[in-house]
Amino acid sequence: VSYSTTFSQINRKNLSRVVTLGSDVSLGFTPNEVNQKIQDVVDSMELPNGYEIKLGGEQEEFISAFAFLGKAFLVALLFIYIILAAQFGSLTKPVIVFVTIVLSLIGVLLGFMIFGKSFSVIMSGVGIIALAGIVVKNGILLIEFTDELRSRGYGLREAIIEAGGVRLTPVLLTASAAVLGLVPLAFGITVDFGTMFADLNPAVHIGGESAVFWNILAWTIIYGLTFSTILTLVIVPCLYYINERLQDRFAKK
Repeated sequence: VSYSTTFSQINRKNLSRVVTLGSDVSLGFTPNEVNQKIQDVVDSMELPNGYEIKLGGEQEEFISAFAFLGKAFLVALLFIYIILAAQFGSLTKPVIVFVTIVLSLIGVLLGFMIFGKSFSVIMSGVGIIALAGIVVKNGILLIEFTDELRSRGYGLREAIIEAGGVRLTPVLLTASAAVLGLVPLAFGITVDFGTMFADLNPAVHIGGESAVFWNILAWTIIYGLTFSTILTLVIVPCLYYINERLQDRFAKK
């Protein structure tokens, strides 16, 4: 019999014995950066049979949240496609509308890179899913009105030019309204409506704990919507023209 120091209890997770090591992250480092270095060390280790090392905590939650948001995004795209295909009576026109979603994703990534803001998987992911339902509106406006003009007897090129000119103002106004409506949330501007109506003192504040959490969502939508709106006015009519020309060519054959 020999006396030694050991654990006072046995912990299990999913019926397997586990030992958990935890640590805070020093200033000047991010959890993702530290976890990546730890993972590099773990990958180089040779473990005995029956043992494994997994990253938990924030990294585990990050992977779980990323997987969930990815599935939610795909389900949202599926429902959007089904609705648009039924609305247009076409399988290719919804794909043209989906280009606006791709443009919004590019705009989100460029915006965060250019302005050096932190990308949050949770809030940015929710913002991207929301963008999928917002930016398609611009493409729908252009395609729907172009189809309407062609049904009136307009030629393909004339219908696209006329639809772009007529729908330019509604597209810009709706996008501007959404962007300007998110500016207070993006900058964390809060107004005390109680004191504003009672004492005529709105008590405007900028920043706060909630602003740090919610402004990422607002900036995600602002970047994506601004970028996609500008390019949608050019790319969607071009893709519509290419799609119709290809369909006419195959129909003739």
